[in-house]
Amino acid sequence: MTVNRALFDEVMVPNYNPSAVIPVRGEGSRVWDQQGKEFIDFAGGIAVNCLGHCHPALVNALKDQGEKIWHLSNIWTNEPALRLAKKMTDNTFADKVYFANSGAEANEAALKLARRWAIDVHGEHKSKIISFNKGFHGRTFFTVTVGGQAAYSDGFGPKPGDVVHCDYNDLESFKALIDDNTCAVMMEPLQGEGGIIAPEQAFVEGVRELCNQHNALLIFDEVQTGVGRTGELYAYQGLGVTPDILSSAKALGGGFPIGAMLTTAEIAQHLKPGTHGSTYGGNPLACAVAEAAFDTVNDAKVLAGVKEKEALFKSLLNDINAKYDVFSEIRGKGLLLGAVVNDKFKGRAREFLVASMEQGLMSLVAGADVVRFTPSLVIPEADIREGMARFEKAVASLV
Repeated sequence: MTVNRALFDEVMVPNYNPSAVIPVRGEGSRVWDQQGKEFIDFAGGIAVNCLGHCHPALVNALKDQGEKIWHLSNIWTNEPALRLAKKMTDNTFADKVYFANSGAEANEAALKLARRWAIDVHGEHKSKIISFNKGFHGRTFFTVTVGGQAAYSDGFGPKPGDVVHCDYNDLESFKALIDDNTCAVMMEPLQGEGGIIAPEQAFVEGVRELCNQHNALLIFDEVQTGVGRTGELYAYQGLGVTPDILSSAKALGGGFPIGAMLTTAEIAQHLKPGTHGSTYGGNPLACAVAEAAFDTVNDAKVLAGVKEKEALFKSLLNDINAKYDVFSEIRGKGLLLGAVVNDKFKGRAREFLVASMEQGLMSLVAGADVVRFTPSLVIPEADIREGMARFEKAVASLV
């Protein structure tokens, strides 16, 4: 059978429009396609491959667990799930963990828990959910409605109700929306899909304080920022603001599908047996790989290395910009970085992605105006420099 890009159009639902390049092998921060062409990976599967490709710790965990037990269902528990949950609670604010398969599912669980808590404790009237414009929380109908990009939720009929939005970093607008009928506020501690937008400290502290005043739960969506991406184990730890519920996925499995919702024992008790579930949630294979990823990332040296790599990335991007004048701003934290195109290139961020592929570099966009970089957290300095040399050639080809 000939496997190429044309086969995608023949057999796949057309909701994606992938590149003609089909990667077949990866090692560290390098990837090779069907023709053997090498790429440096600054995309990381969209902030997923936190240890690059085929990291020995993950490969060994998968092989080891693959010869023990693959799947059980939640009629039984399993050792990898319990070990991972214990490590997650030991290293965060949380007492309890719920496992799912993706960030959207972790967020769905967070939202359902918040609503259930509010109704149990305060009554049916307390159902309002506030989130932020340009936010992104997944593609289930509930999470995509809570996400602040109507283009993703329009056109599917009536949306889940009592969900309202305001601008990120606009504390006054938020203050006007929140009231005693608010059950939860969902926010990213650094907006990813919306353009790599960092929160102002006063804003995030103000949101926490207003949630306290109105007995509303604060949910941090750390699907993209979690597990070392910002140079902290979780981004909330760097902000000094603790949520009531946190979602984690992407980097948690280092490339193996897994999601998790973390919360306190007091809130968790409202998801009693039968209120929520997942066939594959807490799967032994997924949890064994995630445990290896979590252990590897949750290391002072690795986390400090993320901040060093951030400084190098920003320095090299600024050097490129000094030569070619294409970006108005380099923003982000850790290895969740965005280069914002200036007015000359407005709406053309994707052209930088395409030009980069031609030079042997995988990158991303975050909206029409931001080139996004989410490489491996352990990418070697040599690969950063080589990748940036390729990115400079891509920029030069567009200028």
